Amino acid sequence: MKMIIDGREIYAIPGETILETAKRAGISIPTLCHHPAFQGQGRCRLCLVEVNRRDDKKIVASCTYPVPEEGEEGEGMEVKTSTPEIEEIRKDIVMLLYKQAPASKLIQDLFRQYRCAENSLRENSGEKCILCNLCVRACEEMGTGAISLVMRGTEKRIATPFDEASPDCIGCGACAAICPTGAIEMKDDKVSRKRHIWHQHFDLVPCARCGELFATRKQLNFIVRREGKSYETSSYCEACRKKLTAKTIADFRQGIE
Repeated sequence: MKMIIDGREIYAIPGETILETAKRAGISIPTLCHHPAFQGQGRCRLCLVEVNRRDDKKIVASCTYPVPEEGEEGEGMEVKTSTPEIEEIRKDIVMLLYKQAPASKLIQDLFRQYRCAENSLRENSGEKCILCNLCVRACEEMGTGAISLVMRGTEKRIATPFDEASPDCIGCGACAAICPTGAIEMKDDKVSRKRHIWHQHFDLVPCARCGELFATRKQLNFIVRREGKSYETSSYCEACRKKLTAKTIADFRQGIE
């Protein structure tokens, strides 16, 4: 179906979200808690947009609001990604996020970008986490579930059970890689070949082809068990896997020519 986003007529696929439609059309909508690997969460609310349909106007989270089916339901749908009202809401959201995570450089930059003003609300000094939950979802997607949201209210945070080393953690670093604010500390020591994350030290394994340290031994063992692959075929870094795949394809094409 066709819809209007910021004055542009865009072809939208029923079922995808407004955010996905806008990004596909090259229209930028700010967001912090969204990642293309997961469905929208609507947590940070930065992606709010104005939806106008006939005489109905409402502000919705674009990462969770689906494009309606073609026909009467979606007829005349128009989306505005930036209005004075939306920008004011985003400004308030950024101010609250800054109070939640004042130590995050990303949040500091947004605070200045939206020209937020200081106020008397209490700051979580030294905090970088905005509780976007992306790290938890990444951990669940890996199939481990070593971290989760704990506590309630102003005490809510991301942690391992009882703030101790979790036997389920494989040290893959997916949580740190997906975190938008750099809140998860992960340190790789190339000398000792150890990775420190979530109260644990993990042995780092070098790529069998280039020798670059790229994964933890526990992570590779987990992949071998879950996917039924041999340890040898899993012991290449991503760059080398791509090179080997490209070579295999080239050799195959050469063989059939």
